[in-house]
Amino acid sequence: MANIDYDVIIVGAGPIGGYLARKMAERKISVLMLEEHSQIGRPFQCAGLVSPQAMDSVNLHNTVLSSIWGARLYSPSGISVEIGNPNQVRTWSVCRKLFDEAIVERALNSGCHISLESKPTKAINRGDFVELEYIVKGKLKTVKTKLICGADGAHSWVRRYFKMGRPRELMVGFQIEVTGYNGKEGVLDVFTGSEISPGFFAWVIPSGETSRIGMWSKGELLNGESCEYYLNSLMNSEKWTEKFNNCNEVGRFVGPIPAGMLKNVTSDRVVLFGDAAGLCKPTTGGGIGPGFKQIELIIDQLCELIHKNETDAINLKLINEKFDSLRKEQRRARALRDAFLTNSSDEELDENFLIWSKPEVIELINEVGEIENPIPLGLKMIREIPDFRKVAGKAMKAIFWGN
Repeated sequence: MANIDYDVIIVGAGPIGGYLARKMAERKISVLMLEEHSQIGRPFQCAGLVSPQAMDSVNLHNTVLSSIWGARLYSPSGISVEIGNPNQVRTWSVCRKLFDEAIVERALNSGCHISLESKPTKAINRGDFVELEYIVKGKLKTVKTKLICGADGAHSWVRRYFKMGRPRELMVGFQIEVTGYNGKEGVLDVFTGSEISPGFFAWVIPSGETSRIGMWSKGELLNGESCEYYLNSLMNSEKWTEKFNNCNEVGRFVGPIPAGMLKNVTSDRVVLFGDAAGLCKPTTGGGIGPGFKQIELIIDQLCELIHKNETDAINLKLINEKFDSLRKEQRRARALRDAFLTNSSDEELDENFLIWSKPEVIELINEVGEIENPIPLGLKMIREIPDFRKVAGKAMKAIFWGN
């Protein structure tokens, strides 16, 4: 085998790439991270929510802007449902720049290297290693490695270069950051309706001194309009005018949200992680928690293969099979989302909100509801809330037999 420069090259130094790099370095793997931008954590295309489980993995509470304990959900006609308990944090709103920087810094402190303003251009599999060419600040460099890991987001170069397919769904999200929103501390607002976020929902997340207002949907559901058009519809709606009257925009972000994990996230000396693998949650669009979970599932087995230089397609196929549980979770979550939200008309959503607003249903949501895993709540509601029986058939079929 030719002299290897690094055991692993990770393309992308966001939270998933940084977390993966540290986990590998702790297992005596030499790692080089390639990051196309000049700084970590910018730009970001994320609502900035980190679940308690993901936060426990990194313990970066110093990056928290707001703790989120509840949510106010609004139907298309304005029916509201408030859920949550002030004594139980459901998710954290973080400063993504500080969060990403801290994760990457830990990787560097563990012995990893990083090259900023670096873009891969070509990869040649030489049998027992891969020769990767990349441009850094206008100069072409070549590095030899046992394995390439793509943690380079929704438009992953690694995924495209190695022709590994596309995620099942590609949503688009648009978000602005504002001051002056009239919200409730610790509570995020969620708005639904075809005039606001067709088939999906819009949100307002408290983030310290500012709030993040955004929406997401599928391109084919936008009726030829832009995401910005729908966000403006929300903010200019007479129903919500008191909430948005004093808002002043201080930033905006837009980006794709890939959901639907690829059938094969491994190839010969290649593995995809996080958004690059299509791992965002179909119900919320969040990707940090699932990305961390993906890494934890296979990190020991993968590092053993790296040490042995056995990262060929056959051995990595065993790694790919470890992700079947994640794929199943995504399919079931998408089925619930479609049954209760995406495939519902505004009138049906209003009917559902009338049910959700009942005290016994709110109690059930507060008891079982979990942002990272909506399946237990969805199944329990179908079983125990008679009014939901009309959607139970299509939801259950998709949950257990859907693709």
